[in-house]
Amino acid sequence: MSCRFDLEHYGELLEAAKAGGYRFAFFEREPQAGDLLLRHDVDLSLDATLQMAELEARAGVPATYLLMTRSVFYNLASAEGERALERLRELGHRVGHHAVWPTVDLDERFDPVVAWHNPDPEYMREPVEGAVNVMQPPWLSEGRYRSDSNQRWRHGCPHEALASAELEWLQLLVHPEIWVYPGATMRETMLAMLDAERERRLVQLAEDRIDLA
Repeated sequence: MSCRFDLEHYGELLEAAKAGGYRFAFFEREPQAGDLLLRHDVDLSLDATLQMAELEARAGVPATYLLMTRSVFYNLASAEGERALERLRELGHRVGHHAVWPTVDLDERFDPVVAWHNPDPEYMREPVEGAVNVMQPPWLSEGRYRSDSNQRWRHGCPHEALASAELEWLQLLVHPEIWVYPGATMRETMLAMLDAERERRLVQLAEDRIDLA
């Protein structure tokens, strides 16, 4: 099995978790043995987010998606953003808040779950009033957290550890755009995302009655 960052291998990773007997859980209670807390920080792309969410729904896998209210890349108050929120709920996923320090914008759109965007160590694990901070104990525990940030697994791709039930429980952070857009490096993947974004923007311009002739 090749540990590529693409949707085919992501599907294999989910199947490995099932083979290991893991239970897909949410942040509504403290972690228990056998839990897999599948988390997605939505930094850049709602389109990639929905592609991943649809794949998970077909596999019968629920996840927690954390979306930003202060992103320069997407707007939750737009029609596109509202559709994304609605579709994630329809697919059975949870929707939390990907906050930008020091502001938390929890409202009726979100479950009481928060992850800081690009957090610094001095506040990363601090409690958030009225919500679960996914990076605070007990949800973050040594040896029970894996992240694909910048297209690098810090402790290796987890599919083998999941398939063999090696981990008592795990919080797994996956960024959708890394898996949806092709590229052997983060730079290549981001350039592929920008190419796709250009095509999407051209469609939006035409829909906004912009003359592209």
